[in-house]
Amino acid sequence: MPLPRLLLTAGEPAGIGPDLLVALAQKNWRAELIALADPDLLRLRARRLRKPLALSTANLAGKRKAHLRGTLKIVPVKLAAPVRAGRPDPANSRAVLRALEQATQLCLAGRAEALVTGPVQKSVINDAGFAFSGHTEFLAKLCGSAMPVMMLMGGGLKVAVATTHLPLAKVPRAITRASLEAVLRVLHGDLRARFGIKQPRILVAGLNPHAGESGHQGREEIEVIIPVLEKLRAEGLRLRGPLPADTLFTPKYLKQADAVLAMYHDQGLPVLKHASFGEAVNITLGLPFIRTSVDHGTALDLAGTGKADAGSFEAAVKLAIQLSTR
Repeated sequence: MPLPRLLLTAGEPAGIGPDLLVALAQKNWRAELIALADPDLLRLRARRLRKPLALSTANLAGKRKAHLRGTLKIVPVKLAAPVRAGRPDPANSRAVLRALEQATQLCLAGRAEALVTGPVQKSVINDAGFAFSGHTEFLAKLCGSAMPVMMLMGGGLKVAVATTHLPLAKVPRAITRASLEAVLRVLHGDLRARFGIKQPRILVAGLNPHAGESGHQGREEIEVIIPVLEKLRAEGLRLRGPLPADTLFTPKYLKQADAVLAMYHDQGLPVLKHASFGEAVNITLGLPFIRTSVDHGTALDLAGTGKADAGSFEAAVKLAIQLSTR
């Protein structure tokens, strides 16, 4: 297989994203790593962390070369304002988004196989006047993908969500027969295509307590979830549910499954993060390229201190390499 090329973004420049890039650069990797970031910021953070870092301008038309520790290839994306670790500045939000836009276009053009993203500070991006609910939705819009699916992987679990970054009050209306069917098709398809699982077994959580308890705790299971599952089972998809979310994540069920579909963000992800926080990987399914990311936020209080744990970022890079070479 050709050497995979991975594009990396730092995310919020005042957070630990630049620290993670510097830490990642300290190891050899069986892939070409290219960061889209401000070179001055990376040099400054490397000096602060007392880590060697030799930057060179990336040649996307040249022969791919495996990453050598202490170095990093870069596509410069200049920031608008000086960065103070731990203190985000909305003036730099445009550059944060520009790095994502450039990386996406390069992946869509076939110049790289995967994008690995550092954590962003959504509130600061919104304060700058940009409508931004998260990487998943932003990248999907850039790609023209109708149904992106967020899935986290770690601790032996793969947990996807039917809705992503929504207030809880909006979740029931967002789960329609059409949207749930689309999510399940993407999840099933990418488990096959990306992960090589020939017949994925998927557990599907109910939306309401006790999966609705025959309509006494809510009718979404009866009116939306069950009809969709029955339709897709008739096509051969191996789906079990809807199951009560409070018992779904037990060995009895998990040993019979390849993945879980939760109905909303905080229904499924706390369980996975309890099992693997700091080592889990966020994966966006339904895109025309591979995108992985960390399982945590910007950790502003740790930026520039040398105390940031790069475990999840390294796991995201390892998974991107693995999926790129499958």
